[in-house]
Amino acid sequence: MRVYDEAFVCRSKNAGPFQVTIDLMFSTAEKFHKVLSSANFTAEKIAELYHVSADKVAIKPFERILTVKVVLPRSSSSGAPLDSDVYGSQQHFPLGDLEI
Repeated sequence: MRVYDEAFVCRSKNAGPFQVTIDLMFSTAEKFHKVLSSANFTAEKIAELYHVSADKVAIKPFERILTVKVVLPRSSSSGAPLDSDVYGSQQHFPLGDLEI
């Protein structure tokens, strides 16, 4: 099972020129907790997926609204010559595909 199978929304966007956020929204508390408690849903595993340092990955759960926000650094600043996704809108795919 993957994150995509549990979250009804999985989207990414800029969080300023140097960070991207990935929002995961769940329809039930069971799905929310299932993903959060997965052995694979860690800063270390997410850092591997995005080729960043684990200490730069923040996992922010908001239980009241059954949402998890993952914040990570961009590989280059938004709009820089090497930036392939100016809006950060395509960065959720590796996390969505993560096995839980």
